[in-house]
Amino acid sequence: MKEQPGEFPYTRGIYREMYRSRLWTMRQYAGFGTAEESNRRYHYLLSQGTNGLSVAFDLPTQMGLDPDHPLAAGEVGRVGVSICSLDDMEVLFNGIRVDRVSTSMTINSTAAILLSLYMLVARRQGADLRKLSGTIQNDILKEYIARGTYIYPPRPAMRITTDLFAWTGTELPEWNTISISGYHIREAGSTATQEIAFTLANAIAYVEAAMRAGLEVDWFAPRLSFFFNAHNNFFEEIAKYRAARRLYACIMKERFGAKEPKSMMLRFHAQTAGSTLTAQQPDVNVVRVTLQALAAVLGGTQSLHTNGADEALALPTEESARLALRTQQVIAYESGVTASPDPLGGSEYVERLTDEIERGARAYIERIDAMGGTLAAIESGFISGEIQNAAYVAQQAVESGKAVVVGVNRFEEADAHPPVTFRIDPAIEQRQIERVRGLRASRAAERVESALAALEAAGRGSDNLMPRIVAACEARATVGEISDRLRRVFGEYKGS
Repeated sequence: MKEQPGEFPYTRGIYREMYRSRLWTMRQYAGFGTAEESNRRYHYLLSQGTNGLSVAFDLPTQMGLDPDHPLAAGEVGRVGVSICSLDDMEVLFNGIRVDRVSTSMTINSTAAILLSLYMLVARRQGADLRKLSGTIQNDILKEYIARGTYIYPPRPAMRITTDLFAWTGTELPEWNTISISGYHIREAGSTATQEIAFTLANAIAYVEAAMRAGLEVDWFAPRLSFFFNAHNNFFEEIAKYRAARRLYACIMKERFGAKEPKSMMLRFHAQTAGSTLTAQQPDVNVVRVTLQALAAVLGGTQSLHTNGADEALALPTEESARLALRTQQVIAYESGVTASPDPLGGSEYVERLTDEIERGARAYIERIDAMGGTLAAIESGFISGEIQNAAYVAQQAVESGKAVVVGVNRFEEADAHPPVTFRIDPAIEQRQIERVRGLRASRAAERVESALAALEAAGRGSDNLMPRIVAACEARATVGEISDRLRRVFGEYKGS
């Protein structure tokens, strides 16, 4: 092959040496209950060899609701950690120097608030903010397409995203301002081609919005990152990552006039596919996760999370999380696949699949362009409709037996010994309610109100919202209070 790894359009990888000079970041997604409990899990994972943290937040935090909000009932600390203030964030990273670990935060509608809290923790630890590294997901468009944890309508939500781009570029220049996510699109039922197409269509919308806001493409584009699914079809997944890199590089160069190589490099995190895990015979999930992780590595991922075998049943136990991490470590240190930057480059089958996926994704992007762009395609229901149709076809294949799922529609057996699963203490919710009420009683109320009023005024004007969000967080306003002030300005999106 003429193209080499590290050369435009980066089909074979964004770096010449790839894993021969530096392994991918082993980042285990974790978070549950209170900040104290999640902090203990992070210390455990770091002790076991993970070299990047990935924070899961509970649904109330994702939706901008404090623990004592009526809609938060039953969800506090369930699918992630409950964070509602600077106090909580300080506890979450107690004993962890945030300038010595890369942190990814899976948060979207309230991303600006959680990043502000993280930055304030770093400042209190004495960290050099200009060297702080990590990623905030901040991908609101995929919430309207595939996931649903949105608060505001799409257009004002895009303003918050671009405000974060501009502010972070000055204040946190090493921070990845967005992780444009195909993962949730795939989990909702899309095909591999649709995952790439809709993710890159979203990327186009973010780049266009940032440029309309006056940002130069080569100033902000090097801090854009991506998040992809690692699904079951081994060679198709490898080809998917290669096609995504090539297509993105061409879009950035030809459509947006990017000149800096880093502006054209698609850097991505991969996570093994939660939707493929089965409650039946959960030990078999170890095999699925291993193959998916290997596909991500052969496809050139920059960081990786491997799911626990028990995640179809509950949040992973400590033992399950350790085995998931060990899976990455065996691939990295024992398999030999890191010896070549692109081991499957030149494979007739992989190259053909790469070309097919790229062509299919280009065709989708052209259709979306013809509709008026991604926001128009979202508002019309086109993208979600395409995903729903693909999901229906896939489910029909499983139900008919055309697609085999081991332990579900073939090779079934009764599980004689159901595994021990992780359980969240139901008392956590009341403790978090008491904590947030104690916070409100102990802080300087006038300072909080002043900061929130300034945020609301900025929202009604055109000033960048980030300095006002930071000030409100520093005054110890809660995630819910800050979100409510922006709800006053922007309203709430109710979906179609």
